[in-house]
Amino acid sequence: MLDAALNQLPLVAILRGVKPDEVEAIADALYAEGFRVIEVPLNSPDALDSIARLARRMPADAVIGAGTVLSAQAVADVEASGGRVIVMPHADVAIIRAAKARGLFCVPGAATPTEAFAAVNAGADAVKLFPAELVTPVVVKAMRAVLPRELRLLPVGGITPDTMAPYVKAGAAGFGLGSALYSPGLSAAEVGQRARDFAQAWRRL
Repeated sequence: MLDAALNQLPLVAILRGVKPDEVEAIADALYAEGFRVIEVPLNSPDALDSIARLARRMPADAVIGAGTVLSAQAVADVEASGGRVIVMPHADVAIIRAAKARGLFCVPGAATPTEAFAAVNAGADAVKLFPAELVTPVVVKAMRAVLPRELRLLPVGGITPDTMAPYVKAGAAGFGLGSALYSPGLSAAEVGQRARDFAQAWRRL
């Protein structure tokens, strides 16, 4: 399911700071531009409410979940809200195992090969390379050479349509998109336009 969503468009929308009363219109705009994975970080206002609304609203091929998941209890809360993917800034193997034990997808963060291998061994479905400002394309290329070939590496942090190409050349299989795609105060139409710019940039690659 996560694989199918990322095969459609391997860009994860990170809606940090989004509010429940605006999240559905924004997600509709993202979906219309081809986005199939939408993450609401848990440090957003009433994040579990937003996740529940999206889980009810979005088509079956959309994968909805939470970012900034920092505990096993948070994993349970996300599942109870209908979320299906757990995204983390770090590689805490206890949280990865908690997510996998519940049948959820898990994309932990890693900045070193040690962290990435620990995440893989705990059952990670993909690895978020975070922060991408630190994990440069040169580093991605070195990590790609030693990590399992089928493992998706998704740089996150400061990614724009213009900065994707060097990462893809180095072996990145997609990206997590934050403030260059969505930041609080943007309308659904504005987010849709930014989503279109990112999707077009990806397809040009």
